[in-house]
Amino acid sequence: MIAAIGLIGALALLIFMTVRGVNILIAGPVAAAVVALTSGIAWLPPLASGGAPDYATTYMAGFTGFFADWFFMFLLGAIFGEVMRVSGAAESVARWIVGTIGIRHAVLAVVGACALLTYGGVSVFIVAFSVYPLAVPLFRQADLPRRFIPAALAFGSVTFTMTSAGSPEIQNLIPMQYLGTTAYAGWQVSLIVAILMASLGYWWLQRMVRRAVARGERFESRPSDEQVEGAEADERPLPHPLLCLLPLAAVLAVFMAFQYPQSLGALSAMLPAQSLDKWALVVALSAGTVIAMLIGLRERARMPGAFSVGATGAVVAITNTCAVVGFGAVATLSPAFQQALEMVRDLPGDPLIGAAIAVTVIAGLTGSASGGQTIALPLIAPHYLGAGADPAELHRTVAIASGALDSLPHNGYVVTTIRAICGETHQAAYGPVGALTVAVPVIGLAVALLLFALF
Repeated sequence: MIAAIGLIGALALLIFMTVRGVNILIAGPVAAAVVALTSGIAWLPPLASGGAPDYATTYMAGFTGFFADWFFMFLLGAIFGEVMRVSGAAESVARWIVGTIGIRHAVLAVVGACALLTYGGVSVFIVAFSVYPLAVPLFRQADLPRRFIPAALAFGSVTFTMTSAGSPEIQNLIPMQYLGTTAYAGWQVSLIVAILMASLGYWWLQRMVRRAVARGERFESRPSDEQVEGAEADERPLPHPLLCLLPLAAVLAVFMAFQYPQSLGALSAMLPAQSLDKWALVVALSAGTVIAMLIGLRERARMPGAFSVGATGAVVAITNTCAVVGFGAVATLSPAFQQALEMVRDLPGDPLIGAAIAVTVIAGLTGSASGGQTIALPLIAPHYLGAGADPAELHRTVAIASGALDSLPHNGYVVTTIRAICGETHQAAYGPVGALTVAVPVIGLAVALLLFALF
């Protein structure tokens, strides 16, 4: 009982601290310490008897393990995004989408720009930074409440694109190393679910915006707007938008080629016989970065700075995620966690349902889709594969499930987007964000489970 109270209380404390602005590198270890205290876990290795696990070693094992596995992907993703931004390619693509769709569909323009960049391999953190300066004037011209900008950014980045088949985001790649699948696992169901989530989420977002406008909410300018827009809206000539799509297309094409080398016919002899799994993303992002640099040659003097900023951003992003993975690693030692996991694994019926519940809960506990998968899959994959679950179906179920409760208020991306990028408060902006990034993926997950059961 004490362990269960401690686990729930630690999660509540973690959410409270992050919402209040406490750095996740502090909040994570503190919340994990509460779990250790209430679960009888020794604080330090010398205090652990008989080789039992301890708080410090377990937390750092989770922290450094995730860092070692995914640092290169974070690094290349962040650098690619920065090069796209500095070259003007990201802005050109986003402005092209805005111009094509029109001011009457300002919300759709922001969502579409985020979706294209995310599915093109740009890190979700970089996408938010890139599109926000364009969303501000767009919402101003349409006179829409700016508190919905975080929701539009998040919906286009971390829902129907992030966990869909073929997505080069790591949330779609992590299951491959545990299940022996490819990034396109379960693509038929994934396509249907992605269309459903995109349609439902956009309708819901538009409805929330219209109701807010009907209540009299309008765009409220801030002194910082001119500086934000000026950083990207200078008079420099931008590359042609169709040319700027080449880096995104290259990431997807190279990624797919290394996932399915046999599909290239005679050219396949130049590639490894087997899929490179997550390392294919490193090759793909490298190719996209080179092309983006060629497109932005006129900005070559700024490229070293882009690499530096991207590297720094990658370290910040991955360490924030590592902080909650470390918390999750300690949480898995709690007797309450183990009892809950056993209950979920022993659920009768379709093993996909048990896997979905387990990943959803763990992703919510850690506040991270990627962190939740990293913790959950080693524990559940052997069990559910042994129970007869199809690896491709399990991959897609786990990916979609990880993108639901991960977006609770303490999620690193949510905190960064709402507070650091958009300058909003959780009170004003999290309602729409939660509806679109928690409720919509949960509905998509239910539909995916139904489709897998039927077909």
